[in-house]
Amino acid sequence: MDSDSAFLDGKLLIAMPGMGDPRFDRAVIFLCAHSPDGAMGLIVNKPAGDLKVRDLLRQLDIDPGGAPAEARVHFGGPVEHGRGFVLHSADYGAEGATLKVSDSFAMTATVDVLQALARGDGPKRALLALGYSGWGPGQLEGEIQANGWLMAAADPEVVFDAPDGTKWEAALKSLNIDPILLSAGGGRA
Repeated sequence: MDSDSAFLDGKLLIAMPGMGDPRFDRAVIFLCAHSPDGAMGLIVNKPAGDLKVRDLLRQLDIDPGGAPAEARVHFGGPVEHGRGFVLHSADYGAEGATLKVSDSFAMTATVDVLQALARGDGPKRALLALGYSGWGPGQLEGEIQANGWLMAAADPEVVFDAPDGTKWEAALKSLNIDPILLSAGGGRA
């Protein structure tokens, strides 16, 4: 990226049809960080099997108390899939541990946020993910230029509230794109 380019922190990446990697098929990724050194994001629409947040809290010896009963853990991406990340509303922050991405979103990767969620005094909205999606310098930009991804503004309702199975379509509709009209191929004019 040149120095005049805007970074994509806080944007959604929407996988185009024909994405070569099945892990990213119909993926919606929230970009937590993007710089000349690379990018890091969390897939927000792919549950990690049947694993529920309450079950994960119990595995970590945290009383799940105030955690939502049906909240599911998500597959955040193929990098460090044993590590947890919480994408959440910006109303919560742990000193020195929370990355404020925008006025609406923040990300914390320490146990503090899990304990706060279990007590019921954590962020109002949260999505827990195992693993993350990462790109080296210039890699994401190349994938975007190759028509692998579309970009959209991150809407908290899409990220936190929409059912996982509808987030891809909802993200596309935020761009006024009908998913039926998308092609796996791209062209150059």
